[in-house]
Amino acid sequence: MMTAPTEIQLRRKSGLLVLAWADGSRHELSAEFLRVHSPSAEVRGHGRSGAVLQTGKRLAGITGLEPAGNYAIKLIFDDRHASGLYSWEYLHHLCLQKDSLWEHYLAQLQAAGASRDPAPAARSLSEQVQVINIQPLPESPT
Repeated sequence: MMTAPTEIQLRRKSGLLVLAWADGSRHELSAEFLRVHSPSAEVRGHGRSGAVLQTGKRLAGITGLEPAGNYAIKLIFDDRHASGLYSWEYLHHLCLQKDSLWEHYLAQLQAAGASRDPAPAARSLSEQVQVINIQPLPESPT
Protein backbone atom coordinates (compact mmCIF):
# COMPACT_ATOMS: atom_id res chain seq x y z
CA MET A 1 0.00 0.00 0.00
CA MET A 2 1.32 3.38 -1.03
CA THR A 3 1.94 5.93 1.71
CA ALA A 4 0.29 9.32 1.60
CA PRO A 5 2.08 12.29 0.07
CA THR A 6 4.05 14.27 2.62
CA GLU A 7 2.39 17.45 1.37
CA ILE A 8 -0.66 18.31 -0.74
CA GLN A 9 -1.25 21.87 -1.93
CA LEU A 10 -4.24 23.01 -3.93
CA ARG A 11 -3.43 26.17 -5.85
CA ARG A 12 -6.85 27.23 -7.04
CA LYS A 13 -5.74 30.32 -8.93
CA SER A 14 -3.21 28.46 -11.10
CA GLY A 15 -5.31 25.29 -11.20
CA LEU A 16 -2.56 23.06 -9.83
CA LEU A 17 -2.42 20.26 -7.32
CA VAL A 18 1.12 20.04 -5.91
CA LEU A 19 2.17 16.76 -4.33
CA ALA A 20 5.36 16.08 -2.38
CA TRP A 21 6.43 12.51 -1.70
CA ALA A 22 8.66 10.87 0.92
CA ASP A 23 11.41 10.34 -1.67
CA GLY A 24 11.76 14.13 -1.95
CA SER A 25 10.03 14.43 -5.33
CA ARG A 26 7.47 17.15 -6.01
CA HIS A 27 4.96 17.08 -8.83
CA GLU A 28 2.43 19.55 -10.18
CA LEU A 29 -0.71 18.18 -11.79
CA SER A 30 -3.09 20.53 -13.57
CA ALA A 31 -6.82 20.49 -12.91
CA GLU A 32 -7.40 19.63 -16.56
CA PHE A 33 -5.03 16.65 -16.37
CA LEU A 34 -6.65 15.40 -13.17
CA ARG A 35 -10.16 15.90 -14.54
CA VAL A 36 -9.55 13.94 -17.76
CA HIS A 37 -7.81 11.18 -15.80
CA SER A 38 -10.44 10.94 -13.08
CA PRO A 39 -10.70 7.44 -11.61
CA SER A 40 -14.50 7.74 -11.61
CA ALA A 41 -16.80 5.36 -13.46
CA GLU A 42 -18.03 8.36 -15.48
CA VAL A 43 -14.55 8.66 -17.03
CA ARG A 44 -13.24 5.09 -16.87
CA GLY A 45 -16.51 3.59 -18.04
CA HIS A 46 -19.27 1.66 -16.36
CA GLY A 47 -18.91 -2.10 -16.14
CA ARG A 48 -17.89 -3.51 -19.50
CA SER A 49 -18.28 -0.25 -21.38
CA GLY A 50 -15.03 1.48 -22.20
CA ALA A 51 -13.61 4.73 -20.98
CA VAL A 52 -15.32 7.94 -22.00
CA LEU A 53 -13.03 10.48 -23.68
CA GLN A 54 -13.26 13.72 -21.75
CA THR A 55 -13.41 16.76 -24.01
CA GLY A 56 -13.63 20.49 -23.41
CA LYS A 57 -11.82 20.42 -20.06
CA ARG A 58 -9.06 22.96 -20.82
CA LEU A 59 -10.54 25.47 -18.34
CA ALA A 60 -11.26 22.91 -15.60
CA GLY A 61 -10.69 24.07 -12.07
CA ILE A 62 -10.61 22.38 -8.69
CA THR A 63 -12.81 24.04 -6.09
CA GLY A 64 -11.92 21.77 -3.21
CA LEU A 65 -10.60 18.48 -1.96
CA GLU A 66 -11.63 16.15 0.82
CA PRO A 67 -9.78 13.31 2.50
CA ALA A 68 -11.16 9.82 1.87
CA GLY A 69 -9.96 7.79 4.80
CA ASN A 70 -6.19 7.36 4.96
CA TYR A 71 -5.84 6.17 1.39
CA ALA A 72 -7.18 8.82 -1.00
CA ILE A 73 -8.60 12.26 -1.66
CA LYS A 74 -11.72 13.31 -3.47
CA LEU A 75 -11.29 16.26 -5.81
CA ILE A 76 -14.21 18.57 -6.44
CA PHE A 77 -14.11 20.19 -9.87
CA ASP A 78 -15.86 23.36 -10.94
CA ASP A 79 -17.99 21.38 -13.43
CA ARG A 80 -19.45 19.59 -10.36
CA HIS A 81 -17.58 16.36 -11.06
CA ALA A 82 -16.67 14.89 -7.68
CA SER A 83 -17.18 11.16 -7.93
CA GLY A 84 -13.60 9.91 -8.30
CA LEU A 85 -11.39 8.92 -5.39
CA TYR A 86 -7.72 9.53 -6.15
CA SER A 87 -5.82 6.94 -4.12
CA TRP A 88 -2.24 7.67 -3.13
CA GLU A 89 -1.13 4.91 -5.49
CA TYR A 90 -3.11 6.37 -8.39
CA LEU A 91 -1.84 9.90 -7.71
CA HIS A 92 1.73 8.62 -7.60
CA HIS A 93 1.14 6.84 -10.93
CA LEU A 94 -0.22 10.07 -12.45
CA CYS A 95 2.85 11.96 -11.21
CA LEU A 96 5.33 9.44 -12.63
CA GLN A 97 3.53 8.91 -15.94
CA LYS A 98 2.23 12.45 -16.50
CA ASP A 99 4.02 13.11 -19.80
CA SER A 100 3.10 9.81 -21.47
CA LEU A 101 -0.48 9.93 -20.19
CA TRP A 102 -0.87 13.49 -21.49
CA GLU A 103 0.51 12.59 -24.93
CA HIS A 104 -1.82 9.61 -25.12
CA TYR A 105 -4.79 11.82 -24.18
CA LEU A 106 -3.89 14.41 -26.85
CA ALA A 107 -3.60 11.63 -29.44
CA GLN A 108 -7.03 10.31 -28.45
CA LEU A 109 -8.52 13.79 -28.82
CA GLN A 110 -6.96 14.20 -32.26
CA ALA A 111 -8.16 10.78 -33.42
CA ALA A 112 -11.68 11.62 -32.28
CA GLY A 113 -11.60 15.07 -33.89
CA ALA A 114 -12.32 16.49 -30.44
CA SER A 115 -10.92 19.46 -28.54
CA ARG A 116 -9.66 20.43 -25.12
CA ASP A 117 -11.62 23.66 -25.48
CA PRO A 118 -15.13 23.89 -24.07
CA ALA A 119 -17.94 23.86 -26.60
CA PRO A 120 -19.32 27.30 -27.39
CA ALA A 121 -22.25 28.25 -25.23
CA ALA A 122 -25.59 27.33 -26.69
CA ARG A 123 -27.16 30.19 -28.50
CA SER A 124 -30.09 31.76 -26.76
CA LEU A 125 -33.56 31.21 -28.11
CA SER A 126 -33.80 34.86 -29.13
CA GLU A 127 -30.75 34.40 -31.34
CA GLN A 128 -32.30 31.34 -32.95
CA VAL A 129 -35.58 33.02 -33.89
CA GLN A 130 -35.71 34.55 -37.31
CA VAL A 131 -37.70 37.75 -37.43
CA ILE A 132 -39.53 38.45 -40.66
CA ASN A 133 -41.08 41.85 -41.22
CA ILE A 134 -44.19 41.64 -43.32
CA GLN A 135 -45.24 44.70 -45.21
CA PRO A 136 -48.96 45.33 -45.26
CA LEU A 137 -50.60 44.41 -48.53
CA PRO A 138 -51.66 47.32 -50.67
CA GLU A 139 -55.32 48.03 -50.46
CA SER A 140 -57.19 46.43 -53.29
CA PRO A 141 -59.49 48.63 -55.36
CA THR A 142 -63.09 47.73 -54.81
